[in-house]
Amino acid sequence: MTAIVLAGTFSMLLSLFATPLLIRYLNSHSFGQFIRHDGPATHMVKRGTPTMGGIVIIVAAVLGWLGGNLFLGRLPNASSLLVVLLMVGLGAVGFIDDAIKITRERSLGLSPLWKIVGQGAVGITFAILALQFPDENGITPASEAVSFLRDSALDLAIWGPGVGLVLFVIWANFLITAWSNATNLTDGLDGLATGASIIFFGAYTIIAIWQYYQWCGFDDAVANCYEVRDPRDIAILAVAIAGACVGFLWWNAAPAKIFMGDTGSLALGGAIAGVTIMTRTELLGAIIGGLFVIIVASSVLQIGFFKISGGKRIFKMAPLHHHFELLGWPEVNIVIRFWIIAGVAAGLGIGIFYAEWVAALPAGA
Repeated sequence: MTAIVLAGTFSMLLSLFATPLLIRYLNSHSFGQFIRHDGPATHMVKRGTPTMGGIVIIVAAVLGWLGGNLFLGRLPNASSLLVVLLMVGLGAVGFIDDAIKITRERSLGLSPLWKIVGQGAVGITFAILALQFPDENGITPASEAVSFLRDSALDLAIWGPGVGLVLFVIWANFLITAWSNATNLTDGLDGLATGASIIFFGAYTIIAIWQYYQWCGFDDAVANCYEVRDPRDIAILAVAIAGACVGFLWWNAAPAKIFMGDTGSLALGGAIAGVTIMTRTELLGAIIGGLFVIIVASSVLQIGFFKISGGKRIFKMAPLHHHFELLGWPEVNIVIRFWIIAGVAAGLGIGIFYAEWVAALPAGA
């Protein structure tokens, strides 16, 4: 537990004190955000706010994660290392996207095709490697079985190892793309995505700690233990990411002094996908990250209804938070109320996770 506390504290302090240094550097080089003209008119005042703040989140999280493992006197294990590679890789794609926006002075960066290519290259590499590196018990970081609270009976390898690998790569990349785009869409108001990410990774810190103490790798493991590879490492990484987001939120809260940009949103989305895959709770992640799912669903419904109805809209603007902006809600009110929704979703997910473990206890235990 000490390593987990240290990782979260160190990443939080590093992010808190490094972010103003990045703000000063970005301001001195006029690296500011360009605002889409079809967005809410109130956002035009945010033009020129420094972006690419995700750099601090990534660096602080990685250093906090390394510090937690060094406190334990060992190098990180495969599971958390792969999630870090996924987070950094997608962060690099986001950085290129942000850099194009800044240098070409426009609100659009990479073309959709090249963004998909970049996300795909990182995601495929992650997925293939995640099925390698078995531990002494033969457990690999990821599993070819689709998971909810643990691996389910739906095993993609049932059609053979080669087909199972291909299907897992497709499934993992669906999750990676979905979560990174969901985080990107949620990052539309000051502090919204940052606060929601804190809640998500805080919840997964609890889940990974619980998995560690009920781990099948222990000699005295209980009957309903968790067959995951490196739960303690995932807990250290999750709390390090949460801590980095806490420090960043100090400067990202309304009125934001800096935006995380695609550098941060794609990195956090990749980390969300990676953590759910490594803890074997892929579908549970959709409950714990319920706010992200709601925001994506609002955009999907808006686009679908617009095409089907011949130009009519369900919301005044999508994603959902912009709808409430156009209704006249103050930005801070929207953010706080959406954080409440995120907290309720995370609490529900943790409750379901714990209830399943209690229900699986042998009679009389």
